[in-house]
Amino acid sequence: MSTLLYSLGRWSYRHPWRVLIGWVLLLLVMGGGALGLNKGFDNSFSIPGTEAQEGLEQLSRTFPQVSGTSAQFIVVAADGDNVEDEAYREAIEDTVDELNDFDGVSGATSPYSEMVDGLISDDDTAAIAQVQFEGSATTISDETKQSVTDVVHELGENLPAGSEVALGGDLFATALPTVTATEALGVIIALFVLIITFRSIRLAGLPLAVALLGVGVSMLGIVAATQFATISATTPLLSLMLGLAVGIDYSLFIAARHQDQVRAGMDPQESAGRATGTAGSAVVFAGVTVLIALLGLGFAGLPVLPTMGLAAAVPLAVTLTPALLGFVKDKAAGRPRRARKAAGPGFARRWVTGVTKHPIVTTVAVVLGLGVLALPVGSLGLALPNAGVLPKDNEARVAYDLTSEHFGAGFNGPLILTGTIVTSDDPVALMEDLADEVEQIPGVREVAIATPNETIDTGIVQIIPETGPSDPATSELVRELRSHHDEWQDEYDIDLKVTGFTAVAIDISDQLGKALVPFGIFVVGLSFVLLMIVFRSIWVPIKAALGYLLSILAAFGVVAAVFSWGWGAELLHVSKTGPIIAFMPIVVMGVLFGLAMDYEVFLVSRMREDYVHAAKRRGLLGDSLRPDAREAANETAVEAVRSGYSASARVVTAAAVIMFAVFAAFVPEGDSNIKPIALALAVGIAVDAFLVRMTLVPAVMALLGRHAWSMPAWLERRLPHFDIEGEAVERERSLENWPEPGSTAAIAAEGLTVAADDVVLASGVDLRAEPGEAIVLSAEDPRRSRAVALAIAGRTEATDGLLRVAGHLLPARAAWVRTHVGLGLLGAGDPIAAARHALRGKPAIVVLDGVDRLGPAERDQVAAALRDAAYVADPARPLTVVATSTDAGAARSLLSDAGWGTIHRVDVNSIDLEVNA
Repeated sequence: MSTLLYSLGRWSYRHPWRVLIGWVLLLLVMGGGALGLNKGFDNSFSIPGTEAQEGLEQLSRTFPQVSGTSAQFIVVAADGDNVEDEAYREAIEDTVDELNDFDGVSGATSPYSEMVDGLISDDDTAAIAQVQFEGSATTISDETKQSVTDVVHELGENLPAGSEVALGGDLFATALPTVTATEALGVIIALFVLIITFRSIRLAGLPLAVALLGVGVSMLGIVAATQFATISATTPLLSLMLGLAVGIDYSLFIAARHQDQVRAGMDPQESAGRATGTAGSAVVFAGVTVLIALLGLGFAGLPVLPTMGLAAAVPLAVTLTPALLGFVKDKAAGRPRRARKAAGPGFARRWVTGVTKHPIVTTVAVVLGLGVLALPVGSLGLALPNAGVLPKDNEARVAYDLTSEHFGAGFNGPLILTGTIVTSDDPVALMEDLADEVEQIPGVREVAIATPNETIDTGIVQIIPETGPSDPATSELVRELRSHHDEWQDEYDIDLKVTGFTAVAIDISDQLGKALVPFGIFVVGLSFVLLMIVFRSIWVPIKAALGYLLSILAAFGVVAAVFSWGWGAELLHVSKTGPIIAFMPIVVMGVLFGLAMDYEVFLVSRMREDYVHAAKRRGLLGDSLRPDAREAANETAVEAVRSGYSASARVVTAAAVIMFAVFAAFVPEGDSNIKPIALALAVGIAVDAFLVRMTLVPAVMALLGRHAWSMPAWLERRLPHFDIEGEAVERERSLENWPEPGSTAAIAAEGLTVAADDVVLASGVDLRAEPGEAIVLSAEDPRRSRAVALAIAGRTEATDGLLRVAGHLLPARAAWVRTHVGLGLLGAGDPIAAARHALRGKPAIVVLDGVDRLGPAERDQVAAALRDAAYVADPARPLTVVATSTDAGAARSLLSDAGWGTIHRVDVNSIDLEVNA
């Protein structure tokens, strides 16, 4: 992957206008799609398959009058007045009659109706009128909502002075999140950090431009997607927050690597390619881990559209960043740093030296400190948002608080018990009996309605709990009601479901809570496997995963302290303490996972690189070392931790500060649903970057010493390789003059070793062929020559040695080689068809395995096919052939008959090179 990114970075640098125009065109296309396809966002929440959701769907078919969303307005009489007075009664009933005539309103209920109880407070100072709509909150038009609001406000003007009217209910319980000026503060802070980091205004604006364009593309894409899916109103703001943060950071990593290389004297175009191939590989890794983790939202049945905020960040970072560097060119170096007056190590070096000198003290201090931060996590409550978390001056919040004050908190979250009653001979008496039993259950304040529908096939019991919709006691009441299911089914022959919007919210919160453990196992397990592949180590992934868990627990602990305990709630403008939005833990776990792994890779990969180079130079690699060599290896490992940390700390610090600033800016004035997520991410980033990755990690690495890079040999062989550090790019650059500068060799190999299933099939193979020449690979065991042939064809990977085919170094360029080198397995099936298939498309190199298996007639036909292919091939790139055979003479004879004059014979058994000219 790193070599592909290297090529992509160089191409983007050379063609900056093409890349920029391409992304701008995509932005315009997304904008057009958003204009034409926008259907609006959904303020409601649902997870299909829950009991409450199934109950609502059943009611929509059998009792539509109560299945839709609802609203209510509360009237509080002036001091000394009574809502039973004519001045109140007449005005309220007139308003209810007017609302009944509205399109989309299935029914408005007066508090004075004989059909319902409990809509007038015990002291007769307040009354509630209920309005039931046809359909869900997303299907109610803005015009209808505004009309209802106008009528209710008109009522308030007509009532006696000193009275109070407020409109609320499910329809008005949530507000569309908006972007405020405070959020822009995070971007401004990010710009200042970038200017300080790069010492260049041009380069500082580059990551911001990349992030803003990415946010534009993803946000418009989300708006367009509303045509095809129901998208929560919180998704755009969540995507904006995540897209800004990761977009800036991903571009920062590439631009910072580019600047370091340009300052070191590297050609800017070459530097852009290398930066994209090395730092860009880490960016792709981080982006993929975030996306995979967020796709884990499927554990809870949640939509994964917030990932669209990240989807554009990675491709933009690896294409637009080098393109914009193409505009900056040699100005990327920025202002030179001032020379230090007194020579000495910088802060990063002094910090990591202190940490690694006292690793046990550091480790214990960090773990205990984060443990203290995590203490409040047990009090973290989960719920879905309702009007109770809106700002205090919001009308729906006013109605919510007035209802709680005069009627009890349970009136803001009624429950519905529903079931089919077609088997009953007396449905009205049945509903009354059921209501009497329900009223006896602890936690039930009263039963407001108990009635069958018009067709007498479905009944409902509307229950007013004693506690509010977000209160844990209400959740317990729902569970208690469901525990009587079998009892009531035996007694009344009804299959009852507990539903209503409060029950839906409780079910969603419960399901999300249950999903946390499997999701956490998925994320931690994923991080362990991925990091094991990247670092070829057991201990590094264990340490990284445990550090991630510490960061998550600390972040959740701080959120619990603010939102549950109320610490700093007023400072952060938290309108009401209590449960937080239920999907916060899963979203934060997914996002923080990717960002934590990003910092881990950026820091530890440099440590590993320094250790491997130093250990190779000193001959300290391997497990079987003498005692004195082991001590030297441990010292080398600790010094590599210090040098790798010092080289990476500046960029990681800048990235973490930017992330923190962007997330923290969404906390003070942010939407009530986004606020806890933003706070958790801000705290999580600060803790993970500065305490875990930049303090705990070097301490633990120092404790582990050389063992940090150990892995069982059997596991090492079975794990795939993922070039996250851009080693393939560095290898290509270091070998660009091999086998010699300006080489024209079609195939060249040196010390080539190929193994399969722990069996070495070929070792130390040296060979070379110029374009238009041929190679015969012979061995007594055909598996040996076939292994070398397949390595040349890019179908298998050599375990050691150097191999270049058609100018492309393997294994990094194996994908290109597989596409452009023909392969014919003559020993399987029709050999003539296999040979012709290998020659299809006029390849410059063709590999034919098993020439010795051809009969005389087949040998003649293959020779003719080779002759024809060479005749029609491009003269500028004559055909090169590799043939395998246990009989080298037969293969050489076939190639001679086909017209080849220079044939190299390589005995894979003895590795002797022969040339037959």
